[in-house]
Amino acid sequence: MIITYQGIQSLKIQFGDITVSYNPVSKDSKYKATRFGADIALIALNDPDMNGAESASRGDKEAFVIAGPGEYEIGGVFIQGFLSKSQYKGLEKVNTIYLMNLEGMNVCFLGALDSADSMDARTKEALDDIDILFVPIGGDGVLSASDAYTVAVKLGPRLIVPVHYGDELNKTALKAFLKEAGEEGVKPVDKLTIKKKDLEGKEGEVVVLSEV
Repeated sequence: MIITYQGIQSLKIQFGDITVSYNPVSKDSKYKATRFGADIALIALNDPDMNGAESASRGDKEAFVIAGPGEYEIGGVFIQGFLSKSQYKGLEKVNTIYLMNLEGMNVCFLGALDSADSMDARTKEALDDIDILFVPIGGDGVLSASDAYTVAVKLGPRLIVPVHYGDELNKTALKAFLKEAGEEGVKPVDKLTIKKKDLEGKEGEVVVLSEV
């Protein structure tokens, strides 16, 4: 599995012949939209910063778009979407938390979650045995750096990957998050290439991805 970070909450995951896009940035957003062909696009929240389904399609390759809670299976990929809420941009909106199984790994994407209280008991119970957790850390409608780390610890993933930060969002969020995690020495990497066996013995390790 190869994971790259496109900015805001946009992520690209490649495994085998399949490409998954998380929260692609729309052309209507003020942030940069990176266009690439995906097989599956997962949209957690209906906002131009995160609902750019058109950015996940390229040429003849059109993404299968999932934009809400439910259970899905596409091309052998099993995905569960769980209802939560967000105050992104000051408006209460539906936010979908996605749990996806890829190559024997459970990958969880919290989307624009703004509070641990936004997850009900059923969701918390279902988010078990997480291998990789993508958590927003920028505040202002999503989790703050401190709350993001608290939520991540409670969910107990093997790897924690922060998103939703940077010069255009919150310049200090990453530094604050790494301090909370006691991981100030972590250096950003251009991409994360990982297999199930690489996760053995890991518990809450933080990986920082550079924006491509």
